[in-house]
Amino acid sequence: MAPKRSGATSYPYAHSRFGFTLLLIGQIWLHLIQGKTCWQKISEHLFKTGPSSVIPVLLANVLAGAIFTIQSARQLESVGQVNLVGGVFAIAFCRELAPILTACVVAGQIGSAFAAEIGSMKVSEQIDALYTLRTDPIDYLILPRVLACCSMVPILIVLGLVFGILGGIFAAAQLYQLQPLMFLDSARSLLKTSDLVSLVFKGVIFGAAISTIGCGWGMTTYGGVKQVGESATAAVVVSGITIFALDLAISLLFGDLPTNKRI
Repeated sequence: MAPKRSGATSYPYAHSRFGFTLLLIGQIWLHLIQGKTCWQKISEHLFKTGPSSVIPVLLANVLAGAIFTIQSARQLESVGQVNLVGGVFAIAFCRELAPILTACVVAGQIGSAFAAEIGSMKVSEQIDALYTLRTDPIDYLILPRVLACCSMVPILIVLGLVFGILGGIFAAAQLYQLQPLMFLDSARSLLKTSDLVSLVFKGVIFGAAISTIGCGWGMTTYGGVKQVGESATAAVVVSGITIFALDLAISLLFGDLPTNKRI
């Protein structure tokens, strides 16, 4: 259950929200193992998380791919190596920028929506009504959202990567007369199968973080409409920071770190 109000405090402090969200992660895993979820609600949230987020995700990745290609090609052209822009694109955009950018877009659209929806239910005492009806909010509200987000974010990342590559190809062809096949061959030479597996893995982790934080901040909302808006905003900010922190942790744990060798 969410933390209760104490004294004149209208909503819990940040550390209470973080603590509740950490406990929520454990409860989600427990209920998932026990199969206690409302499977009928998952399809509804799959649509909210996936198709409704496709257009902003694709637009953001197309524009980012074009911008990254322009900046990279400009530097490579000065040393006569513009044909390597596809490889540089593969290293940076495919491995890091596409998953981070897509996750941040989803956090802004879906994470805030989760926090606002559950926050509104919290302040209007609909959550308490669920307990009265002997319905666990984790099974009915939270777990379907988490599963939907974990399922759709990896797909959105892959779609975003494809359109980011198209944006890069277009920019390279129009501004630097680089043939699309040359761009793709350069990217393929450095892009590994493990990089694509990493995209899916990051998508699942980022999706879990976005949905859990959004639901956690919604469940710890107290007061009125103003507090619902504050919870939605805070959920987006915390989700964005968490995405970068998780990406750094994944890079340190599974990335190829340099080794210092003495001659």
